[in-house]
Amino acid sequence: MNPREILRLVEAIHRERHIPREVVFESVEQALRSALRKHFDNEEALSVHIDRQDGTLQVRYEDHELDPEQVEELVGRIGAQVARQVIIQKIREAECDTIFKEYMAEQGQLVSGVIQRYDGGTATVALNDTEAILPRSEQIPGEELHVNKRIRATVYDVQRRGSRVRIILSRTRPELVQRLFEQEVPEIADGIIEIKAIAREAGFRTKVAVATNDPRVDCVGACVGVRGNRIKSIGDELNNERIEVIPWSDDVDQLIRNALQPAEVEEVMLCPKLGRAIVLVREDQLSLAIGRRGQNVRLASKLTGWDIDIMTREELDEAIEGAIEAFCTIEGITEEVSEALVGEGFLSYDDLSIIETEDLVELAGLDEEQVEAIREEAERKAQEAEQQAEAERKARQQAEKQESAPASAATQSPAVEAPDTTAPGPEPSAEAASEPPSEKEVPPSDSVVSESAPAGESPQQASTLPEGGVSGE
Repeated sequence: MNPREILRLVEAIHRERHIPREVVFESVEQALRSALRKHFDNEEALSVHIDRQDGTLQVRYEDHELDPEQVEELVGRIGAQVARQVIIQKIREAECDTIFKEYMAEQGQLVSGVIQRYDGGTATVALNDTEAILPRSEQIPGEELHVNKRIRATVYDVQRRGSRVRIILSRTRPELVQRLFEQEVPEIADGIIEIKAIAREAGFRTKVAVATNDPRVDCVGACVGVRGNRIKSIGDELNNERIEVIPWSDDVDQLIRNALQPAEVEEVMLCPKLGRAIVLVREDQLSLAIGRRGQNVRLASKLTGWDIDIMTREELDEAIEGAIEAFCTIEGITEEVSEALVGEGFLSYDDLSIIETEDLVELAGLDEEQVEAIREEAERKAQEAEQQAEAERKARQQAEKQESAPASAATQSPAVEAPDTTAPGPEPSAEAASEPPSEKEVPPSDSVVSESAPAGESPQQASTLPEGGVSGE
């Protein structure tokens, strides 16, 4: 074997496949060893080595060294095919290892690719040197994807499956928003502005808290850009997702106020033992603070790391009064202890059931056995309250169904024709009129209409009303 050819082979594989030279040398050595081992009894005594500098091949068996011509004769045509197969297999394994290590280091980073296939809701994306998949669960809701569309996403997961690497991308994770900000806002890439926290509901709304390391730089204004051009570019990439940038604050009170924007907050009450913040707002700010389907307060909780409860002052007073009264029903808790618990933010049996033993011992002056009994009683009452609420909900749903059933039956019944007033039929007797209908009989639709007729109208006059009067009732 020509040493120069060996070096050219190693260099070509290294450049084309981006595989380290040492890995290629080891693959060739193992391939030659596999082709030669059938000619020797003791496989362990056979060694193959290629000089990394000049490509010289050295084959030794026990204490004897084989010359190159003898090696070529022993390898032969079949041996060369075996060696070629081994080299191909080793190169594939090396490629797999290289790709796996490369994209494991890229987890959470931004990559760009073109959609090659879109089948069954899963998009196959061509990256620079491999393929990745974008599952439906990692796609932005409502976004339209099609073949040949260029997208940007973050590397979410990298999985090794045999001789293949499975790369999973994501467009729903908060890391995508952060990487886009780093690209669009030079101050973030330079370290002048820092992203402190991100809370996101992909496809709908995102809150980003930023801080500046230079007091001369407006962190919010720099992220928004002139006339909102920077934030608009990011929103367009995220399928018109609404993005809000708020200033970060080390003061939890102020941070919660900022996170709940655009709602105006009256007061923030922190309950550290529960990790809860009770936020008081005016009645006209309640719906704005909560947001559509609770989205604003939910994102604010994720952003700040506090469980936020939005209340008006009247609702808080009612909750405090109810909690004090409820806690006093538990044996071992006095009114003073109830007030102390409420002062720490415990407002329900659920809260009381998860209180730390040390906290209740300190507040109530009880021993651990009494505290455990109080906690068990609170848990039992919490379950009872939950079951009662569930029963009331089912009863309310059943009542709504029963109320809607007669109205729907009346609207689906055929229209009642007005009787011919020129030839009225015999009037019912007073005895028949006063007799109530049987429970098994279904009253006709015109009798239902007559019940809604105003006082002073006859049943015949009421029967001429349109059916809309029934459904409106």
